[in-house]
Amino acid sequence: MPYLQDMIHRLEVGPWFRYLRISLSVLVVVMLVVGYNWRSFKNMSSVEAMDAAQVARNISNGKGYTTLFIRPLSVHLVKTRNEAKRGTPFAGASTDDARLKGMHPDLANPPVYPCVLAGLMKVLPFRYAVDRTHPFWSIPAIRPTPENPRQFWRYEPDFLISLFNQILFFAVIVLTFLLTRKLFDPSVAWTSAVLLLGCELLWRFSVSGLSTMLLLLIFTGLVWCLVLLESEVREPKAGQGRLFLLAAAIGLLAGVGALTRYSFGWIVVPVLVFLILFAGARRAALCLATLGVFLLVVAPWISRNWNVCGWPFGTASFAVVEATPIFPEHRLERALQLDFNTTSLRPLVYKLLTGAREILQNDVPRLGGNWAAPFFLVGLLLGFRNLAIRRLRYFVMSTLGIFVVVQALGRTQLSEESPQLNSENLLVLFVPLVLVYGVSLFFLLLDQMNLLFRELRVIIIGAFALIMCLPIIFTFLPPKPSPLAYPPYFPPMIQQTASWMKENELMMSDMPWAVAWYAQRQCIWLTLDAEAEFFAVNDFLKPVRALYLTPQTMDNRFLSQWYRPGEHSWGNFCVNTVIKQQIPLKFPLRHAAPGFFFPEQLFLADWDRWTKKPEMMPEQP
Repeated sequence: MPYLQDMIHRLEVGPWFRYLRISLSVLVVVMLVVGYNWRSFKNMSSVEAMDAAQVARNISNGKGYTTLFIRPLSVHLVKTRNEAKRGTPFAGASTDDARLKGMHPDLANPPVYPCVLAGLMKVLPFRYAVDRTHPFWSIPAIRPTPENPRQFWRYEPDFLISLFNQILFFAVIVLTFLLTRKLFDPSVAWTSAVLLLGCELLWRFSVSGLSTMLLLLIFTGLVWCLVLLESEVREPKAGQGRLFLLAAAIGLLAGVGALTRYSFGWIVVPVLVFLILFAGARRAALCLATLGVFLLVVAPWISRNWNVCGWPFGTASFAVVEATPIFPEHRLERALQLDFNTTSLRPLVYKLLTGAREILQNDVPRLGGNWAAPFFLVGLLLGFRNLAIRRLRYFVMSTLGIFVVVQALGRTQLSEESPQLNSENLLVLFVPLVLVYGVSLFFLLLDQMNLLFRELRVIIIGAFALIMCLPIIFTFLPPKPSPLAYPPYFPPMIQQTASWMKENELMMSDMPWAVAWYAQRQCIWLTLDAEAEFFAVNDFLKPVRALYLTPQTMDNRFLSQWYRPGEHSWGNFCVNTVIKQQIPLKFPLRHAAPGFFFPEQLFLADWDRWTKKPEMMPEQP
C-alpha cells in the first residue's frame, strides 16, 4: 500500500507528473496527425506542388536541375538565349537551341524546396509506380477509375511529402512557442502553440505539397534572429561578434527564403528598415552585413538563370504581367513568342489596385485561418511594456504592407484557381504572429475580468481555444472527403499513358505538371492554338507523339473558351473530335486510345501504341 501511495504521489506532484504530461501531449499530437491524414489527406491538386516534386525527382536521379513539365514560354526563352550566344539565329538539323531533345532546364522553380525534396527522396523509399500487378487490372470492366478507385486510394509519394511538411509544421510550432515564451509569459506561449497546432489552414497547406511550411519555418527563424539582435543591441552580453553573426544569419535566412519563393526576397526591405531603426550605433555595418550575405546567397542562382534564359528569375520574371488584360489566364506561359508591344503601365496599376482590394477585403480579415485576425489587429495597437514586442510589431506591420503589394502584383491564374492554397499566398506566413498577438490581447482582457472563482479562468481559456479550433474540429465530422483530387488528377490513369510512351518522347497535355510528376514523361503545355503554334513545336522543335486532354479542356465553357478563340482553338478541335467524330485532316495524331472515358478524357497518339509493349515499339525519327 505505501508503494501504491508513493506512485500516486509521484504522478501528482513528483517528477513522474512531468513525464506523464509530455507523454499525453505526444499522444494527442500523434492522434491528431493520424486522424487528420485519415480524414482529410488529399493527393496533390496544386500545379506548383507537382512541378516542384518532379524537379526534385530529376535532381535525386542525377539529371540536374531539369524539368519534364515544359512551358512554351520557357522554350522560347531558352531558344532565344542560345541563339544569341551563337551570334546569329540558325535553324540547323543538328541544333537543339530549345533543349527539348534532352532534359529541359527548369526556369520556374526556385531551387531550395526542390533540393530539400530531392534529399528526402534519397533518404526515403519513394515508390512512384502505382501497383498494377493485381489481377483486376487485366479485366477492363473493373479497372480502377475515378468513380471506382478500387485498391487505389492514396499516391504514396504525395503522402510522404505531406508527412515531411507536417514535420516542418511541428518545427514551426516549437519555434513559435520558444519565441512567444521569450517575449510574453508561458500562458500566452502555450495557448499560442495550441492554437497553431489547431489551425486548419496550416494543416491544409501541410498536405498540399507546397513549399509554404518550409518558408514559414524560415520566416519564423528570421523573426527569432531579429528579436535576438534587438535584445543584444539593448543589453549587450556576448560582444560585437554576436551582433554580426546574427546579422549574417538574418541575411542568410532572407536569401534562402528568396530561393524558396522569389517574392519572399522583398522581405529584405523591412529587415533593413528594422536594423536602421533599432540596431544601435553599428546599424550601418550590420545593414551591410545582412545585405551582403543576402546578395551572396541569391547571386549564383540569378547568374545561372541569366546564363540559361537571359532573365534573372526565369519564367517568374513575367509574373507581374500575368493575369492582366494583356495576358489573361495562362496565355503568357503557353505562348511560344513574346509580344510586349501593347504593354503599358495602366494594366499593372489596375492589377495592383484590384489585387490589393481583394487582399484587404478577404485575405487580411481571415489572417490566422480562424477568428484571431480581429484580436491581432487590435493587439498591434497595444502599448506593451516589453520594448522588444513593441519594436517587433513595426517589423510585422511593414512586412505585411509590402507583402500585400507584392502579392497583389505577383498574382497569377494560380491564385484564381485556388485562392488560398497556392504558392503566391504570402500572408499565410503571418499566421504564427497573428495568433501570438491575438492571444496576448485575449489574456490582457482576461486579466481585467473579475472572475467569481479561479477555475473559471481555465474554463474561459479552454472555451477560447475551442472556438478558435472549430474549423479543424469540423474536419473530423462526416462526411469524409475523398483523397482523390479528381477531376482531373487520377494517378493510375495518368501512369497508363506513360506505359505507351518511351522516356525520350514528347507528349502534349492541358495538365503537363501531372504527366511530369505521375507519368515521368516529358510533356509540353497545350499551345495557344491547335494549328500554327502546335506545328511550330511539332515540326521545328520536337515531334509531339501524343496528345492528352482532360476535363481541364474537355469541360471548359463553350462560348468563352471554345467558340470565341477561333476555328483553330483547342475548343474547336474538341468539338470536331467529340461531337463530329472527326480529327482535322492535317493533325498528325489520329489514333484514339480506348477506355479513356471519352469524351471526358481524350488520348490521341501517332499510332495505336496500346497494342504493343513499350520495348516492342518502333524507333521514331
